[in-house]
Amino acid sequence: MGVEGRERVRGLEAGAQELSGHLGKTIQRLRKAYNLSLSELAEQSGVAKSIISQIERNETNPTLATIWRLSQALDVSIERVLATAEDDPFIEKSSKGDTPILVSDDGRMRLAIIGWIKTVEWLQWYDVAAEPGGVLESDAHQRGSIESLSVRTGEFEVEVAGIVQHARAGETLRYRCDRPHIVRCVGDGPGEASMVCILKAAVME
Repeated sequence: MGVEGRERVRGLEAGAQELSGHLGKTIQRLRKAYNLSLSELAEQSGVAKSIISQIERNETNPTLATIWRLSQALDVSIERVLATAEDDPFIEKSSKGDTPILVSDDGRMRLAIIGWIKTVEWLQWYDVAAEPGGVLESDAHQRGSIESLSVRTGEFEVEVAGIVQHARAGETLRYRCDRPHIVRCVGDGPGEASMVCILKAAVME
């Protein structure tokens, strides 16, 4: 284990007592941010599915080794997520290396998760970078969810239920994402955009 790894272990040890009361909810939010099932997180972390389930329900006090494995699998410093009390003022900085990245099935579109992990159950936002022809296909979110795609460079199109709309730099598309939807980079060059997803929004008529 390198110096950086040892420093993270020391940080976990120092905050272990504080983590114990909030770890379950944090692990669950992190897992959902990556769209991981319990089985998938268990496979990636080496921690048994039953143990992760108990941790998420705050039914067990995990060992330091277990916390370490889960934080490594989720690529997020758990002690930093929980280091500040809810009502205290704070400034939190995430480095490029700490920012989780999602990649589309075709490998041509990358979504950096820049939203706050504590809001992931109702508000998510991403920095989108796409190569020409990149396609991101998404399953439906819960009913009433709305997504917003603001294009910074290039050209994108969004398809929802057979309806297709284009947007260029400076334009924004807002659409229901509670049904399967597709985002495509359709310009001649690469494209960049910001994507915000509001979950559990007011149901649209």
